[in-house]
Amino acid sequence: MHLTRFATGAFALSILFSASLAHAAATSGIVNNKTTGKPSAGDTVELIDVQAHMNAAAKTTSDAKGHYTLNMPGAGPYLVRVTHQGAPFFIAAGGPSGDVTVYDARAKVDGVSIEDQIFGLETANGQLQVTEQFVVHNISSPQMTQFGDKPFEFVLPEGAVMDAAESTRPNGMPTMSMPRALPEKGHYTFTVPIDPDQGSDKMTIFQIQFHLPYSGSYTFKPTLLMTVDNFVIQLPKAMTFAAGDGLAFQQLQRDPSFQIFLLKNAVPGKTIQFTVSGEGSIPREGQQGGAGAAGGGAQAAQNSGPGGGIGEPINQPDPLSKYKWWILGGVVLALGIAAAFLLRKPAGIEGASAAGATTAGLAINPVLPTTPAGKNAALLNALKEELFTLESEKLSGTIDADEYQTQKAALETVLKRALKRNS
Repeated sequence: MHLTRFATGAFALSILFSASLAHAAATSGIVNNKTTGKPSAGDTVELIDVQAHMNAAAKTTSDAKGHYTLNMPGAGPYLVRVTHQGAPFFIAAGGPSGDVTVYDARAKVDGVSIEDQIFGLETANGQLQVTEQFVVHNISSPQMTQFGDKPFEFVLPEGAVMDAAESTRPNGMPTMSMPRALPEKGHYTFTVPIDPDQGSDKMTIFQIQFHLPYSGSYTFKPTLLMTVDNFVIQLPKAMTFAAGDGLAFQQLQRDPSFQIFLLKNAVPGKTIQFTVSGEGSIPREGQQGGAGAAGGGAQAAQNSGPGGGIGEPINQPDPLSKYKWWILGGVVLALGIAAAFLLRKPAGIEGASAAGATTAGLAINPVLPTTPAGKNAALLNALKEELFTLESEKLSGTIDADEYQTQKAALETVLKRALKRNS
């Protein structure tokens, strides 16, 4: 597993604005099929007008050599959307390269797995506010996209009301994409393709926000549809967590405002149950302690058909926009760092409607980057503090030699990467 900045800023800006800066009257390129290693002929290629509710401003078909050309009627911004075997693939129109990578699509692909399922919990106004995130890998060989009627399924608790949802394909750009309800009670599916990973830290991320009635205590009984390597619960220090019988949740605590609980190798068919109680909220930037109510989330339009990829801009911060975090495999200390600095919800989140932006029946909206100043310095300071704490524990004899070496190696790796990105 990997700890990495969720690099939305430069990519989202390039998608939304690079085309508007281009002066060319046409955009062209090659559609390359990475599954076969050959140009892709006969694919539908469209010029998508971001400012016109994602409508197609021009349309063509890739030729026998995979080549396409689209005339741009104005300054844009525009996107190029290629539909290959039903799955959509996007790039910014008018960028330095018009080449588009596609993959063959199958309803189920070997090599798709869930690395992390993360619950972020807090309370507000008699409700339990939940942000649930899935980190999904696709290491298929040959590389293929998982896409069909139900690319990624999940189950909400009874009585849950979905507020917003977001997906991020391995190219790094988050988009609002409300899941579609399935006939089974509480079952939903994202209709966004699960593309092959693009490197060790570029995978698919699905995130949902929902709320539940809350009277001081709630018992979760999650339904798992796939094995989850790391099942994680994050909640404020003021709240209480109780694991169900026989569940080996491990508490990981480094920050005074957060509690982190980890269950390894959660498998379908095994009963997973945990109870949270009390009141509390996650500290926002600039706040001390746990004050502050949860952000409201956006009530987006429900959608009924497949599609996915990208759409109109979301003009509010994503609840996890400061950093996206996932866990360093087997190293519990890294979870504490992630909880402290990578899972902070910005203050003053306001809802934004996704109505009107649809692609093949799905509301999909790119999230504009909202990067707070000083985030790199905060992360570096946190890592340095953790290294200091680890050395102190070694001197006091409260940590054994093997655990010390494992945790130190993980921290040093993360610190080196952070320093490199901060340079």
